[in-house]
Amino acid sequence: MANKKVTIWFDMDGTIANLYKVAGWLEKLRAYNPTPYEQAEVMHNMALLARLIHKAQAQGYGVGIISWLSKESTDDYDKAVEQAKREWLKKHLPSVEWDAMYFVKYGTPKHELGSGLLFDDNAEIREEWTRAKDENFAVTPEQIIEILKAL
Repeated sequence: MANKKVTIWFDMDGTIANLYKVAGWLEKLRAYNPTPYEQAEVMHNMALLARLIHKAQAQGYGVGIISWLSKESTDDYDKAVEQAKREWLKKHLPSVEWDAMYFVKYGTPKHELGSGLLFDDNAEIREEWTRAKDENFAVTPEQIIEILKAL
C-alpha cells in the first residue's frame, strides 16, 4: 500500500458486524454453519461509515479488513466463513473498495498482517497491536465514527 498515509483496519465480528447478537450463533458455529456471519446485523450507521471511509481514502489513508475465521474450523468451513464475510461486506458497505482483506485462522496475531490504526472489540488484540509497532494504534468499535470524522 505504497503512498498511503496510514492504513485503517477493521475487525468484523463484534466491531462492525453484530455476530454475537445472532440467536444461537455459538451453537451454529460449532456445527460448522456459517449463517451467523451472513445474518449479523450492522453495529453502525453504514451509510455514514462508508462516507467516512471514502473521505479517509480521498485523504490518502488505506482501509482494510483483518478478521478471524471461526474457532471451530475445517478447510471447507473456513472457505464458507470467508465467503459469508465477503458477502456481508458487499451487502453492507458495497461502495467501499478495500485496499486489503485478510480472513485468517482464529488466533492469528493481527499485528503480523498490518500496521496503522485498528478498530477491534477485543482488548487483548488491541493491546498486542499497539505493543507490536510504534506506529500502531488500536481503539474500540464505539470510537469508529468519532475518529473517522476527526480525520
